[in-house]
Amino acid sequence: MQGCRATTQYEDQRVRVTRYDFDPGGQTGWHVHQMEYVIVTLTDCPLRLELPGGETRESMIAAGESYSRPKGTEHNVINSGDAAMAFVEVELK
Repeated sequence: MQGCRATTQYEDQRVRVTRYDFDPGGQTGWHVHQMEYVIVTLTDCPLRLELPGGETRESMIAAGESYSRPKGTEHNVINSGDAAMAFVEVELK
């Protein structure tokens, strides 16, 4: 991860909760999710998603919004904005 910090906040047998803080231009690097997950944004999150096959998708997720993705999701998440952004990821074991 470059310009992105992951902090595990909680973990038990059912869930893992991780906070991600991104600098402008920060990115997670390519990864595949091993569990279904829910994202809750803490700030406005201007995202650039790099997807398999060379596809790139831009989106803006407003602060306080949530979304879910299935196990096996593969991507690189990039903060495409000019300010720091943060979200919490809840993985369902």
